[in-house]
Amino acid sequence: MGDHFLQSGHGVRFEWGPAGAEQLAREVTCLVVVDVLSFTTSVSVAVESGARVFPYPWRDETAHAFAEQMDAELAVGRRAVSRDAPWSLSPAALRRAPFAPRLVLPSPNGSTISAAANGAAVVAGCLRNATAVAAWLAGHGYGTTAERAVGVVAAGERWPDGGLRPAVEDLLGAGAVIASLRRLTGGEASLSAEARIAAAAFRASADVGQDLRDSVSGRELIGGGFPEDVSIAAELDACPLVPVLTGGAFSAAR
Repeated sequence: MGDHFLQSGHGVRFEWGPAGAEQLAREVTCLVVVDVLSFTTSVSVAVESGARVFPYPWRDETAHAFAEQMDAELAVGRRAVSRDAPWSLSPAALRRAPFAPRLVLPSPNGSTISAAANGAAVVAGCLRNATAVAAWLAGHGYGTTAERAVGVVAAGERWPDGGLRPAVEDLLGAGAVIASLRRLTGGEASLSAEARIAAAAFRASADVGQDLRDSVSGRELIGGGFPEDVSIAAELDACPLVPVLTGGAFSAAR
Protein backbone atom coordinates (compact mmCIF):
# COMPACT_ATOMS: atom_id res chain seq x y z
CA MET A 1 0.00 0.00 0.00
CA GLY A 2 1.16 3.53 -0.75
CA ASP A 3 2.58 5.88 1.86
CA HIS A 4 -0.44 8.17 1.49
CA PHE A 5 -2.29 5.74 3.79
CA LEU A 6 0.03 6.84 6.61
CA GLN A 7 -1.58 10.32 6.75
CA SER A 8 1.99 11.66 6.88
CA GLY A 9 2.74 15.22 7.90
CA HIS A 10 0.07 15.31 10.61
CA GLY A 11 0.51 14.96 14.35
CA VAL A 12 -2.89 13.33 14.92
CA ARG A 13 -4.18 10.57 12.65
CA PHE A 14 -7.27 8.38 12.66
CA GLU A 15 -7.95 4.92 11.27
CA TRP A 16 -10.17 1.87 11.65
CA GLY A 17 -9.43 -1.66 12.84
CA PRO A 18 -6.30 -3.83 12.98
CA ALA A 19 -5.37 -3.15 9.34
CA GLY A 20 -5.57 0.59 9.91
CA ALA A 21 -3.48 0.25 13.07
CA GLU A 22 -0.80 -1.64 11.15
CA GLN A 23 -0.59 1.17 8.61
CA LEU A 24 -0.38 3.99 11.16
CA ALA A 25 2.11 2.07 13.32
CA ARG A 26 4.66 2.40 10.52
CA GLU A 27 5.11 6.08 11.46
CA VAL A 28 3.34 7.07 14.68
CA THR A 29 5.01 7.06 18.10
CA CYS A 30 1.80 6.30 20.03
CA LEU A 31 -1.37 4.33 19.29
CA VAL A 32 -4.65 4.98 21.11
CA VAL A 33 -6.94 1.95 20.92
CA VAL A 34 -10.67 2.80 21.12
CA ASP A 35 -13.19 -0.03 21.55
CA VAL A 36 -16.06 1.56 23.48
CA LEU A 37 -18.39 -1.48 23.57
CA SER A 38 -16.45 -2.69 25.26
CA PHE A 39 -12.76 -3.68 25.42
CA THR A 40 -11.25 -0.31 26.32
CA THR A 41 -14.20 0.62 28.55
CA SER A 42 -13.62 -2.65 30.41
CA VAL A 43 -9.91 -1.88 30.64
CA SER A 44 -10.70 1.51 32.18
CA VAL A 45 -13.00 -0.09 34.77
CA ALA A 46 -10.47 -2.80 35.66
CA VAL A 47 -7.59 -0.32 35.93
CA GLU A 48 -9.70 1.85 38.24
CA SER A 49 -9.76 -1.07 40.67
CA GLY A 50 -5.96 -1.30 40.54
CA ALA A 51 -5.76 -4.29 38.21
CA ARG A 52 -3.20 -4.95 35.50
CA VAL A 53 -4.98 -6.06 32.31
CA PHE A 54 -3.32 -8.41 29.82
CA PRO A 55 -4.93 -8.19 26.36
CA TYR A 56 -5.26 -11.47 24.48
CA PRO A 57 -6.66 -11.97 20.96
CA TRP A 58 -8.55 -15.27 21.39
CA ARG A 59 -11.12 -16.66 23.81
CA ASP A 60 -10.22 -20.36 23.59
CA GLU A 61 -8.07 -22.93 25.36
CA THR A 62 -4.94 -20.94 24.60
CA ALA A 63 -6.41 -18.09 26.67
CA HIS A 64 -6.59 -20.40 29.69
CA ALA A 65 -2.96 -21.36 29.20
CA PHE A 66 -1.95 -17.72 28.79
CA ALA A 67 -3.80 -16.74 31.99
CA GLU A 68 -2.00 -19.47 33.90
CA GLN A 69 1.31 -18.32 32.46
CA MET A 70 0.59 -14.75 33.56
CA ASP A 71 -0.70 -15.89 36.98
CA ALA A 72 -3.90 -13.98 36.17
CA GLU A 73 -7.64 -14.47 36.23
CA LEU A 74 -9.30 -15.03 32.86
CA ALA A 75 -12.29 -12.99 31.71
CA VAL A 76 -15.03 -15.06 30.07
CA GLY A 77 -17.85 -14.19 27.67
CA ARG A 78 -20.72 -12.07 28.98
CA ARG A 79 -23.10 -15.03 29.17
CA ALA A 80 -20.51 -17.34 30.72
CA VAL A 81 -20.17 -15.38 33.97
CA SER A 82 -20.53 -17.56 37.06
CA ARG A 83 -19.54 -17.63 40.71
CA ASP A 84 -16.29 -19.33 39.74
CA ALA A 85 -15.66 -17.03 36.75
CA PRO A 86 -17.11 -13.59 37.62
CA TRP A 87 -14.85 -11.56 35.28
CA SER A 88 -15.88 -10.83 31.71
CA LEU A 89 -15.65 -8.27 28.90
CA SER A 90 -18.74 -6.68 30.48
CA PRO A 91 -17.82 -3.48 32.35
CA ALA A 92 -20.80 -4.02 34.67
CA ALA A 93 -19.64 -7.55 35.52
CA LEU A 94 -16.12 -6.28 36.21
CA ARG A 95 -17.50 -3.72 38.66
CA ARG A 96 -19.36 -6.44 40.54
CA ALA A 97 -16.58 -9.04 40.44
CA PRO A 98 -14.04 -9.53 43.22
CA PHE A 99 -10.80 -7.62 42.79
CA ALA A 100 -8.32 -9.39 40.52
CA PRO A 101 -4.84 -7.85 40.57
CA ARG A 102 -4.01 -9.49 37.23
CA LEU A 103 -6.64 -10.08 34.57
CA VAL A 104 -6.49 -11.53 31.06
CA LEU A 105 -9.08 -9.84 28.83
CA PRO A 106 -9.59 -11.63 25.48
CA SER A 107 -10.65 -9.31 22.66
CA PRO A 108 -9.96 -9.98 18.97
CA ASN A 109 -10.10 -6.34 17.89
CA GLY A 110 -8.66 -4.48 20.88
CA SER A 111 -5.87 -6.96 21.51
CA THR A 112 -4.92 -7.23 17.84
CA ILE A 113 -4.73 -3.46 17.51
CA SER A 114 -2.61 -3.27 20.67
CA ALA A 115 -0.23 -5.85 19.22
CA ALA A 116 0.18 -3.84 16.00
CA ALA A 117 2.05 -1.03 17.75
CA ASN A 118 5.47 -1.87 16.28
CA GLY A 119 7.29 -0.30 19.23
CA ALA A 120 4.92 2.65 19.66
CA ALA A 121 3.37 3.44 23.04
CA VAL A 122 -0.15 1.99 23.39
CA VAL A 123 -2.99 3.61 25.33
CA ALA A 124 -6.55 2.38 25.93
CA GLY A 125 -9.01 5.19 25.26
CA CYS A 126 -12.79 5.39 25.54
CA LEU A 127 -15.49 7.92 26.32
CA ARG A 128 -14.93 7.40 30.06
CA ASN A 129 -11.34 8.69 29.93
CA ALA A 130 -11.18 10.72 26.71
CA THR A 131 -10.00 13.96 28.32
CA ALA A 132 -7.56 12.15 30.63
CA VAL A 133 -6.03 10.35 27.64
CA ALA A 134 -5.78 13.61 25.69
CA ALA A 135 -4.09 15.32 28.64
CA TRP A 136 -1.59 12.45 28.92
CA LEU A 137 -0.85 12.64 25.20
CA ALA A 138 -0.37 16.40 25.34
CA GLY A 139 1.82 16.09 28.42
CA HIS A 140 4.12 13.70 26.57
CA GLY A 141 4.23 15.84 23.44
CA TYR A 142 2.25 13.41 21.31
CA GLY A 143 0.26 14.86 18.44
CA THR A 144 1.88 18.28 18.23
CA THR A 145 4.38 17.35 15.49
CA ALA A 146 4.62 14.72 12.77
CA GLU A 147 7.72 13.37 14.55
CA ARG A 148 5.60 12.73 17.68
CA ALA A 149 2.52 11.57 15.81
CA VAL A 150 -0.32 9.75 17.54
CA GLY A 151 -2.64 7.34 15.76
CA VAL A 152 -6.14 7.02 17.18
CA VAL A 153 -7.65 3.71 16.06
CA ALA A 154 -11.37 2.93 16.28
CA ALA A 155 -11.71 -0.84 16.63
CA GLY A 156 -15.10 -1.21 14.98
CA GLU A 157 -17.05 -4.48 14.93
CA ARG A 158 -17.22 -7.44 12.54
CA TRP A 159 -19.81 -8.51 10.01
CA PRO A 160 -20.61 -12.25 9.92
CA ASP A 161 -18.19 -12.66 7.00
CA GLY A 162 -15.36 -11.21 9.09
CA GLY A 163 -15.28 -7.83 7.36
CA LEU A 164 -14.88 -4.66 9.40
CA ARG A 165 -18.10 -2.90 10.43
CA PRO A 166 -17.40 0.74 11.35
CA ALA A 167 -19.19 1.37 14.65
CA VAL A 168 -20.57 4.74 15.68
CA GLU A 169 -19.61 4.25 19.35
CA ASP A 170 -15.93 3.90 18.42
CA LEU A 171 -16.12 6.90 16.09
CA LEU A 172 -17.50 8.93 19.01
CA GLY A 173 -14.86 7.63 21.42
CA ALA A 174 -12.00 8.34 19.03
CA GLY A 175 -13.47 11.73 18.19
CA ALA A 176 -13.72 12.60 21.88
CA VAL A 177 -10.00 11.91 22.39
CA ILE A 178 -9.02 13.86 19.27
CA ALA A 179 -11.27 16.84 20.03
CA SER A 180 -9.92 17.03 23.60
CA LEU A 181 -6.32 16.80 22.39
CA ARG A 182 -6.89 19.58 19.90
CA ARG A 183 -8.43 21.76 22.63
CA LEU A 184 -5.78 21.02 25.27
CA THR A 185 -2.92 21.84 22.88
CA GLY A 186 -4.48 25.17 21.96
CA GLY A 187 -4.87 24.04 18.38
CA GLU A 188 -1.20 23.06 18.03
CA ALA A 189 -2.10 19.45 17.26
CA SER A 190 -2.17 19.04 13.49
CA LEU A 191 -5.12 16.84 12.50
CA SER A 192 -5.32 14.76 9.36
CA ALA A 193 -8.59 15.01 7.45
CA GLU A 194 -9.64 11.68 8.94
CA ALA A 195 -8.89 12.84 12.48
CA ARG A 196 -10.63 16.18 11.92
CA ILE A 197 -13.82 14.47 10.72
CA ALA A 198 -13.78 12.05 13.69
CA ALA A 199 -13.51 14.99 16.10
CA ALA A 200 -16.34 16.76 14.28
CA ALA A 201 -18.53 13.65 14.63
CA PHE A 202 -18.06 13.72 18.39
CA ARG A 203 -18.78 17.44 18.61
CA ALA A 204 -21.94 16.92 16.54
CA SER A 205 -23.40 14.57 19.14
CA ALA A 206 -25.88 16.43 21.33
CA ASP A 207 -26.28 13.44 23.68
CA VAL A 208 -23.51 10.84 23.60
CA GLY A 209 -25.39 8.49 25.93
CA GLN A 210 -28.47 8.52 23.74
CA ASP A 211 -26.39 8.01 20.63
CA LEU A 212 -24.76 4.97 22.21
CA ARG A 213 -28.15 3.56 23.16
CA ASP A 214 -29.49 4.20 19.65
CA SER A 215 -26.45 2.70 17.90
CA VAL A 216 -26.56 -0.78 16.41
CA SER A 217 -24.07 -2.09 18.96
CA GLY A 218 -25.89 -0.41 21.84
CA ARG A 219 -29.25 -1.79 20.80
CA GLU A 220 -27.71 -5.24 20.44
CA LEU A 221 -26.35 -5.14 24.00
CA ILE A 222 -29.53 -3.69 25.46
CA GLY A 223 -31.66 -6.25 23.64
CA GLY A 224 -29.34 -8.98 24.89
CA GLY A 225 -29.86 -7.98 28.51
CA PHE A 226 -26.76 -5.82 29.08
CA PRO A 227 -28.05 -2.22 29.24
CA GLU A 228 -25.70 -1.38 32.12
CA ASP A 229 -22.70 -1.96 29.88
CA VAL A 230 -23.95 0.73 27.53
CA SER A 231 -24.60 3.13 30.41
CA ILE A 232 -21.10 2.64 31.81
CA ALA A 233 -19.56 3.14 28.37
CA ALA A 234 -21.40 6.48 28.12
CA GLU A 235 -19.92 7.88 31.37
CA LEU A 236 -18.12 10.70 29.58
CA ASP A 237 -14.87 11.67 31.35
CA ALA A 238 -15.83 9.80 34.52
CA CYS A 239 -12.41 8.10 34.70
CA PRO A 240 -9.23 10.16 35.31
CA LEU A 241 -6.89 7.23 34.66
CA VAL A 242 -4.92 6.46 31.51
CA PRO A 243 -4.25 2.75 30.87
CA VAL A 244 -0.85 2.38 29.20
CA LEU A 245 0.47 -0.93 27.89
CA THR A 246 3.62 -1.72 29.85
CA GLY A 247 5.25 -5.14 30.08
CA GLY A 248 2.37 -6.70 28.16
CA ALA A 249 -0.37 -5.34 30.43
CA PHE A 250 -2.45 -2.19 30.71
CA SER A 251 -2.01 -0.35 33.99
CA ALA A 252 -2.67 3.19 35.13
CA ALA A 253 -0.04 5.68 33.97
CA ARG A 254 1.97 7.19 36.78
